[in-house]
Amino acid sequence: MHNFYAILVKIIFSFLLIIGSMIPFTVLANDKSTEPPLLIIGASFANGVTPFFNDFEAPLGGTATNFGSYLSLGSALIRERKLSGHVINEGQAGATTFARKQCFPGPECIGPGWDSYDTQFKKALARVTSSNGINADYLLIVRGNDCNHPDAFGIPLDQTAECTLDQMNASVDLLIDVGNQALAKGITPIYGITPAYEGQELEIIRSKYNWPWIIGEQSYNTYRDLYRSRIENEMPDAILVDYWRGFQHMGDGLHPDRRTVTRAAKRIAVAIKKHKKN
Repeated sequence: MHNFYAILVKIIFSFLLIIGSMIPFTVLANDKSTEPPLLIIGASFANGVTPFFNDFEAPLGGTATNFGSYLSLGSALIRERKLSGHVINEGQAGATTFARKQCFPGPECIGPGWDSYDTQFKKALARVTSSNGINADYLLIVRGNDCNHPDAFGIPLDQTAECTLDQMNASVDLLIDVGNQALAKGITPIYGITPAYEGQELEIIRSKYNWPWIIGEQSYNTYRDLYRSRIENEMPDAILVDYWRGFQHMGDGLHPDRRTVTRAAKRIAVAIKKHKKN
C-alpha cells in the first residue's frame, strides 16, 4: 500500500511538472502585449482632456470634460475586453479638424490652442513607427467640434455664424484627408456616424457658456447627412460604424453618458474583429 501511494505521488508530481512547463506557452498565446494598438484622434468624445503645452499653457486652462468625471470613448476602449491590443489616444477635448486658437470667452483669440487632426495623426504615427515599420492597423477618427458652436472657428465669437454648406464640405474634406493618409500607411480608418440630434440637448451647453448661438437642428442634420454620405461614397476602404446609435447625453446636453460610451466601444471592437476576419 505504501508503494502504491509513493507511485501515485510521483505520477501527480510529474503531471504537475508537465502542466507547469506548459503555462508560459499558454500565457504567451493569450498575451496581447504584442498586438498593434488602436490609434485615436478627435475631440472630447475621443479624449476628455485638453492638451497641455510648455509651462503648463493650455486652452481652457487645461480643464477636463466635466472636471474629469466623464468616460471618453478612448478610455472606454481601453476597458473593452473584445478589443485586442492597446490604445494610443491623441485626441484633444475641444479640438476641430483644423488647428486653431481659443476664442472663448473672448473677445480676442489667444494661444495656445488645439492641434489639427493632421497633427494628431502624425503624433500618433510617430509613437508606433520604427525601422521595422508601423505598428498599427486601425485609426479611429472621431468627429470634433467643427461647425458646432462659435468657439470652433479660430476667430472672435461675434464674427461667427452657423456653417455654410461650403464650410461643412471643407470640414469633411479634412476628415477624409486624414483617413486617406492612414490608408497610405496601411492603416484602416474607422469613422462613426454622428449622433442623432434628438439624443442631445445642445441648448443646455449653449446656456452654460452663454454662447450667442449653437448649431441648430437643420444645420446639424445637414452636416450629419453630408458627412455620412461622403464617407460612404469616397472612403470605400474605411470602416463606418453607427456606434453612437441610441445616444444619450450625460446631463450637459452634449457629451455621451457612460452607458452610451461603453456600448459604442463594444460596437467598435466588434467592427474591428469582423474586419480582421474578412
